Amino acid sequence: MTASPQTIACLPAATSHLILTIFISSFLMEDSNLPSLVRLSIGGKKFCTTIDTLTRREPDSMLAAVFSSRHTVYQDSEKGYVFVDRDGKHFRHILNWLRDGVVPTLTDSEYSELIREAEYYQLLGLIEGISSVLNKRKEDEKSPAELTRTDIIKCIQSERVKFRGVNLSGLDLSKLDLSFVDFSFACLKNVFFSRANLQCAKFRDVDAVGSNFHNATLRECEFTGANLRGALLAGANLQSANLQDASLIDCSFCGADLRSAHLQSADLTDANLEGANLEGANLKGAKLSNANLKGANLQRAYLRHVNLRDTHLEGAKLDGANLLGAIR
Repeated sequence: MTASPQTIACLPAATSHLILTIFISSFLMEDSNLPSLVRLSIGGKKFCTTIDTLTRREPDSMLAAVFSSRHTVYQDSEKGYVFVDRDGKHFRHILNWLRDGVVPTLTDSEYSELIREAEYYQLLGLIEGISSVLNKRKEDEKSPAELTRTDIIKCIQSERVKFRGVNLSGLDLSKLDLSFVDFSFACLKNVFFSRANLQCAKFRDVDAVGSNFHNATLRECEFTGANLRGALLAGANLQSANLQDASLIDCSFCGADLRSAHLQSADLTDANLEGANLEGANLKGAKLSNANLKGANLQRAYLRHVNLRDTHLEGAKLDGANLLGAIR
């Protein structure tokens, strides 16, 4: 079925108070068992996604209403694209949100623009996520770090360094030797630990939301009860680290070394562990909802009674893993 722009513009609104003028691609597959592809043109910017992506995370949104078969589909057999008369600048962030639920890192002005687009598409979860990020950002601005990088460098010259309960938010501590330092109960929001040596350091019950541990050495570190939500640990060496009961929601562990790591009861919801090495890791009681474990090494890992139903395990190595009672 085909329709002209004039015909589509006269159709009833897809939602109660918003009108979306669109051309629907003829590339929508008829087999509901397959992930139907959709080509989108948002203000002229081209995107390709699936109906599942557009409808699963935000089922009450405008996009879900249009693409979930609740409304008549109108096809443009010539152009093959869904056209949406909106600025496409931030639509990639919207698609990424719908795919993995991670709020992008943007400036305040860019967040304002993204919120306007999210309101148009009725993406309430994204709006709440952005508001949460902005509120945390305001809190961090009110609580400046109590020490500077220079102060830290002076302190680590002595033995048994402790920064227990100290606010170090936002500091650049990259490439420093901070091995065996005790950061327990400290506020480490958005701290830059990239390439730092943190072997055997203690991070018990720290608030390290949004911190950057990219390529850091974290062997045998203690993170029990730590809040690392949204932290970057890609490429980090976490061999034999203790992350029991830690909040690791939205964390990135891409390519990280987590061999023999203790992850009992850790919350890895929406975490990205693609290509990570979890050989021999203990994941008893861990939450892995929507976690990405594609290509991960889970050989001899302990996964008894772990719910893997919503976990992405394509290409993962599970040889010798203890999967007794695991939900798949």
